[in-house]
Amino acid sequence: MTTRRHALLAAATLPTAASAAPLPGWPSADEIARRVSEARAAETAFAAAFAARDVAAFRSRLAPDTIWMGKAPLYGPDAVMAAWTGLLTSTQPPFSWSPDLVLVLPSGDLARTTGPVLDPDGKLTARFQSVWRRKATGDWEIVFDFGTEVCR
Repeated sequence: MTTRRHALLAAATLPTAASAAPLPGWPSADEIARRVSEARAAETAFAAAFAARDVAAFRSRLAPDTIWMGKAPLYGPDAVMAAWTGLLTSTQPPFSWSPDLVLVLPSGDLARTTGPVLDPDGKLTARFQSVWRRKATGDWEIVFDFGTEVCR
């Protein structure tokens, strides 16, 4: 029984030990942190443009091939902007969001952001999930976006 318990404990630590060691060809921890910081800043700026009712800045973050999932998929920035016009032009933002998790591929080309969506009173209503692509210029553009309502 003791040998089995030791084997199970050793096996339970493998994922942790494996994730702590850098993989060959992966960027340094500092480089990963820099890329995560850039992607977080892109998501934060996107949310700030929405909060400021800055339609042009909001649209500038949408990739030409963006796909957003709402009640039905929205294909391209024109469709997103048409669907979001009321949300972007109301006097007060109907919700806000901020990333609480940012992941970036080792290549630095794609990022995933996710976090809470809050109503004007600060109540959690949903979680957003976005995929960002890094352009040759170093700027980030959103390629996929969707939200998931929270269970009540």
